[in-house]
Amino acid sequence: MDDLGVALVVEDDDDVRHLVEDVLRQAGFEVMSAATGKEGAEIARREDPAVVTLDLGLPDIDGFEVLRRIRTSSDAYVVMLTARDEEPDTLLALQSGADDYLTKPFRPRELRARIAAMMRRPRAGVGAKAPLAPHAAPAAAEPTLANTHLRRPLPERTTAPRPDALFRHRGLTLDPRTRTATLAGDELELTRTEFDLLHALLRAGGAVISRADLVRVSRGERFREDSYVSEADERAVEVHLGNLRRKLGDDPRQPRWLVTVRGVGYRLAPATS
Repeated sequence: MDDLGVALVVEDDDDVRHLVEDVLRQAGFEVMSAATGKEGAEIARREDPAVVTLDLGLPDIDGFEVLRRIRTSSDAYVVMLTARDEEPDTLLALQSGADDYLTKPFRPRELRARIAAMMRRPRAGVGAKAPLAPHAAPAAAEPTLANTHLRRPLPERTTAPRPDALFRHRGLTLDPRTRTATLAGDELELTRTEFDLLHALLRAGGAVISRADLVRVSRGERFREDSYVSEADERAVEVHLGNLRRKLGDDPRQPRWLVTVRGVGYRLAPATS
């Protein structure tokens, strides 16, 4: 069994909680669970889990407040699981620090695939966890994010920089080895997704990256052209880029770093303008 560390399930519905526990246990996690938000936040503080699945509709405090409490002490990957499908809930979850969002009912294989995609990305400040082992699916398994084929990479420079090369652009410095970014010498507090999106745009060196490809970057699927991307996924990326712009102090009307290409995606602003 893979040693992936602790996974925490915060869910008040017994059936859903047991299902998610089984999915995570089969993936190789040591699983802990909580039926209330306060208990979940306390376990997250005490146990420092690698992954948290978090229900929005908890009996004591809502999932947004639990997420805020978790983020004060933990850099765990957080997947929100909820029966709500309204767009404001999705955007608020991502703005509050969630890494992904699934609406109930969900397919267990999709949950596992999304967690696997997150685990392929390094966690900020620590080494990457081992990737989840491929799931043994039946011959006629429905397509999920876990069984798509490797395709083309995102557009990059004609001469691609080394993966560990430093990137500098108009006072901004990004170091992929330490997963740190500084602006005028001050370190930026970026989420994993914000860092990955900024890294992709810097690597592209001014080439436009579509919103769909940026979704794949956020999932850790840079080379998977045929993975499904929904409008909600693209809107979520726009939220992440909006948060990144705010942290950079960038003005979308006169951008110094991130340029919106209407109807297509985003690119890096020229070094001088």
